[in-house]
Amino acid sequence: MTLSEKSAYLKGLMDGLKLDTEKDEGKMIAAIVDMLSDVAETVSDLEDVVDTISDELDCIEEDLDNIDDYLLDDEDDDDYEDYDEDEDDVEDDEYDFGDDEVLYEVKCPTCGEEITIDEQMLDEGSTVCPNCGEELEFDLEEDEEEPKE
Repeated sequence: MTLSEKSAYLKGLMDGLKLDTEKDEGKMIAAIVDMLSDVAETVSDLEDVVDTISDELDCIEEDLDNIDDYLLDDEDDDDYEDYDEDEDDVEDDEYDFGDDEVLYEVKCPTCGEEITIDEQMLDEGSTVCPNCGEELEFDLEEDEEEPKE
């Protein structure tokens, strides 16, 4: 039995008992039955909304799966089979991406995120962290020890 059906049943019981709604007890019982009827209607409406949202989410999930399948086509996966993510001693020039630009990874001291900067940003001496907005400054002076003779 649904909430709406239960609410209608209680209203029928109240009408069958022929409660005097002029007395305080009858007024209170009638108000409770009316409130329960309103609650049952609201819950029913919310269930309909949840069902609609659930159906929409299923459609979105299916669309995202299709996009994921398109972007991660099996042909592209073959290019990365030999790549070992655990390999720590990979040289930068071991993978030639056709770009001679040197990139550096810098860890933001504020948010801890790693950001990538290029030579131009390094030459400027500072950049802004895109994650937290903190200005990062770079000191290009090298502290080299003089060889002991």
